[in-house]
Amino acid sequence: MNKGVICLFDVDGTLTKPRNVIEPGFLQQLLALQSRVPIAVVSGSDFAKVAWQLGGEPVMEKIGYVFSENGLVVHRFGKLIQSTSIVDYLGEELIQKFINYALGYLSKLELPRKRGTFVEFRKGLINICPVGRSCTQAERDEFAEYDEIHRVRERFVEDMRKNFGHTELQFAIGGQISIDVFPKGWDKRYCLQFLTDFPTIHFFGDKTAQGGNDYEVFSDPRTIGHTVQSPKDTSHQLNTLFPFP
Repeated sequence: MNKGVICLFDVDGTLTKPRNVIEPGFLQQLLALQSRVPIAVVSGSDFAKVAWQLGGEPVMEKIGYVFSENGLVVHRFGKLIQSTSIVDYLGEELIQKFINYALGYLSKLELPRKRGTFVEFRKGLINICPVGRSCTQAERDEFAEYDEIHRVRERFVEDMRKNFGHTELQFAIGGQISIDVFPKGWDKRYCLQFLTDFPTIHFFGDKTAQGGNDYEVFSDPRTIGHTVQSPKDTSHQLNTLFPFP
C-alpha cells in the first residue's frame, strides 16, 4: 500500500461514459488498484446514481470514499458519515428566486429537443438542464453536439453570473447536458477536507478546463491534476502511474 497517496476520480467521462455504467474490466482494474492505493470518487450526482454507474451498492462498500453531490454527502466503504444541505446554507428565499429565474430563462430557449426535469434539486446543489434530464441517450448526444456549436450552457452561465454574481451562488458546466449551481466554495474541492490524511492526492477528471466542474479541484494546490479524455484514457494513465509488477 502506498502510504499517504490516494487517487480521486470524477465519474462521468472519467470512470464511465456520461450517464453510463462502468465497464466490468475497468471496475476490476480500480478494485485491484485499491489493494495498493486507496481510491475515492467525487461527483455532482446523488449517491444512488453514482452507485448505479459504478456497479451497485455492493461495489460502494469496497470504495474507501464516495463523495456524492460534490462531497456534501460522504460515504466511507458504503456507510453514510456526513450529509449537508444547500437549503440550510442559502435559505429558501434565494433558492426560490434563482429557480424562478432559471425556469424563466429556459422557457425562452429554442432547442432541437426539450423533454422534462429541467431543474433537479439535490442536497448539495441545483442541477439545471436545458434539454431536460428525462431525455433519451440519443437526445442527450444530440444536445451535446448542438451545445458544442451554439454554446447554450456557456451563455446561460454568463447570464447567471450577471444576475446572481453578487450572491453566494457559483456555476459550473458539468457532463454532457447540464449546469451545476452551488454555494461558492462548494465545488468538488469541498471533498478535500476529508482527505487530509493523504499528502498526495492524484485527481482524474475530464472537465478540467476553466468553467468545467472539475476545474477547481484539478487546479487546487492540494492535488496533482490529471486530465483524461475518456474512461479508456483514465485506465491507460493509471497503468502508467501505477504499473502492476
